[in-house]
Amino acid sequence: MGFSTLDTGSAQDTLRFDEDRMVAGIMEWAECESPTWEAGAVNRMMDLASRALALMGARIERIPGRMGLGDCIRARLPHSAPDGTPGILIAAHLDTVHPLGTLKQLPVRREGDRVYGPGICDMKGGTYMAIEALRHIGLAGLATPLPVTVLLTPDEEIGTPSARDLVEAEAARNLLVLVPEPGRPDGTPCGGLVSGRHAVARFEVRTTGRPSHAGARLAAGRSAIREMCRQVLDIEAMSTERCTYSVGVIQGGQWANCVATHCDARVLLSMAETEAELQAGIARMLARRSSTPDVALTVRPTCVRPVWTPGRACTALFEHARQVARGLGFDVAASSSPGGSDGNFTGAMGVPTLDGLGILGDMYHTLEEHMLVSSIVPRTRLLAGLLLSLAPSA
Repeated sequence: MGFSTLDTGSAQDTLRFDEDRMVAGIMEWAECESPTWEAGAVNRMMDLASRALALMGARIERIPGRMGLGDCIRARLPHSAPDGTPGILIAAHLDTVHPLGTLKQLPVRREGDRVYGPGICDMKGGTYMAIEALRHIGLAGLATPLPVTVLLTPDEEIGTPSARDLVEAEAARNLLVLVPEPGRPDGTPCGGLVSGRHAVARFEVRTTGRPSHAGARLAAGRSAIREMCRQVLDIEAMSTERCTYSVGVIQGGQWANCVATHCDARVLLSMAETEAELQAGIARMLARRSSTPDVALTVRPTCVRPVWTPGRACTALFEHARQVARGLGFDVAASSSPGGSDGNFTGAMGVPTLDGLGILGDMYHTLEEHMLVSSIVPRTRLLAGLLLSLAPSA
C-alpha cells in the first residue's frame, strides 16, 4: 500500500463545511439515546445514520443484530472501481454507555465552545464528521482515489462481541482502516491521533454461596455477596501502572431477608502494552480463588481487544496524515492509547489503521461528556484530505 502525494489543496478549497450545520446535526444524533444494551434504541440511531448515507447515494446493507444487540450498517459509497476492489474502511460505532433517560441529567446543549450530550464525543461526533466529509466530497463533484466503505457497529462499548467478526472481515477486504474515535487532547488546538492501542480484556466473575433465612438462620448461610466484596477489593488491588483492574458492575441477591446464593461482577483489565503483559494479566484473573471453601468462585474471560502495536504501514499512514494536516495549516502527533477501540482488532491484524480521527472533547462516559466546536471543521478537513489523497501503490 502506497500513499499518494497528490496536492489536495485546490480540492479542499471546494469543500464548504458549515460549522453551525454540523453542530446541529451532531446534537440531533446525541439526542437519539442509544445505550448498547437497548437494541431498539441503537437501531433508531442506525436509522438516522442510514438516512444520511442514503441521501449521499450510498448502497446500504442492514445486517441484523445478534446476541440481543442492535444491527450493523455497511454502506458502500459510489465509486468507479468494480465491486470488491479493496479501498478504505471507516469503522465506527453508534452505541453509548449512557442508559436511556440520561438526557434528563445530561441535556444536549451548547455552552460556548463546548457542546454537551450523551455519546456526543464518544463517538457520535466523529462518526458524523466522517459522513459529513464524504457528503461534501460528493457535493463538490470530487472522487476518492479508493472506494470507501462505512461500517457502523452497535456494541463497541462492551467489547464488540457481536460485530468483531464483521469488523475483521471488512478490514481484511480493504487496504486500510480509519477510525473516527475521539481525538487525543495534547495541548495543541487540533489535538492528536492514535496510532496504537493497549490491550483490554473483560471478565465475568460469579460467586456461589449457600442460601438461608437471613433473620432466622443467618449463620447457616454463606453469602455470595460477602465473598464478592472481598474479591472486588483484592482484584482492584492487583492494579499496577502497566496493568489495571476495575470492577464496573456488581449484581447479587434478590431479597434482603435471604442470604445471597449468587453474586456476579464484570471486570475490566486495561493498560497492557504488550502481549506478554496481557497474557500475564489474564492469568492473574484466572488464578483467582475463593477466600472460603464454602463459597465457589468462577472467572470467565469474555471479550479481549488485542494489543495493537503500529508497524511500518501504520506509521506511514500517520506520516501521510501529518502531511495532510500541515497542508491545512496545523500539525498533529500520534501516540498509543490505553483506551480500546475496534482499531485494536484491525491494527493487530496488520491492516494499516489510523485511529483518533474524531472530534476533540473530554469527560466521555460521564455526565459531563462534551465536544469542542472549534475542532469540528479542522478535523473534518483532515478526514476529507485523507479520503481524497490516499491511493493504491502505482
